[in-house]
Amino acid sequence: MSTQQPKPAAKPAAPEKKSGGISAGLILVILFVIALLIFQFIMGDGSHFEGGTNEGHPIPGDYFGIVYKGGVIVPVLMTCFLTALTFSIERLVTIGKAKGTGDVNAFVRGIQAALDKDDVEGALKACEKQKGSVGNVTLSAVKKYKQLISDGSLDKEQKLSALSKEVEEATSLELPMLEKNLTIIATLASVSTLLGLLGTVVGMIKAFSALGNSGGSTDASALANGISEALVNTALGIGTSAICIIAYNVFTSKIDELTYSIDEIGLSVNQNYATHHN
Repeated sequence: MSTQQPKPAAKPAAPEKKSGGISAGLILVILFVIALLIFQFIMGDGSHFEGGTNEGHPIPGDYFGIVYKGGVIVPVLMTCFLTALTFSIERLVTIGKAKGTGDVNAFVRGIQAALDKDDVEGALKACEKQKGSVGNVTLSAVKKYKQLISDGSLDKEQKLSALSKEVEEATSLELPMLEKNLTIIATLASVSTLLGLLGTVVGMIKAFSALGNSGGSTDASALANGISEALVNTALGIGTSAICIIAYNVFTSKIDELTYSIDEIGLSVNQNYATHHN
């Protein structure tokens, strides 16, 4: 009974380290507030408009004023853009750390060469030097490799199975951290397009409403404002969506490369043990 008590106590400790950062929901709220402040006090500053007030027309060529006239959907689209930018930077840093301190391909070749020579200690030193997710998974595998060499209680098949399980467990601990927040970027790719379309529809409704209310004479100013609002939202939505799609595909490919390297090392460790040990 007493030997089972430390295990439940150890499990809460690991998530605490991984959830130590700011939650994604809080980040979204902070970025929305920042977007509102930029929209209202920078883009909505009177210096960007004729007559010195944001009630007037934007000064020709002043994009801050033009974007401000995009309407209430603009701050939401700006939040999407800032969120995509923030999480893209965060993923770049995280995946960069996951690679470790040296070239991953060179590290994989080095581990394979060390195990071919049955140099377990050299492989352990290389893992400690590499660090990162690839280094951590390999370190767990090589430590298990070393432990199984002197373990006489298991037969060869059981040892190979235990080695494979160690690699799988170590990988399952590292991969969630690599893929974290990617779903947010993927979601924003679709949501920003829909929000841009919503802003486009709102702008066109205003444009045709101005056209309908003008009676016999066309209110060119109101019509132009409605069309401008529609196009600004379209541009922001499509632009943000494009950035999210590119970022998601880039990060996914980088994670796939790391996963492939981990799988390659796991297979190599297993094959080396099968070749050199019983």
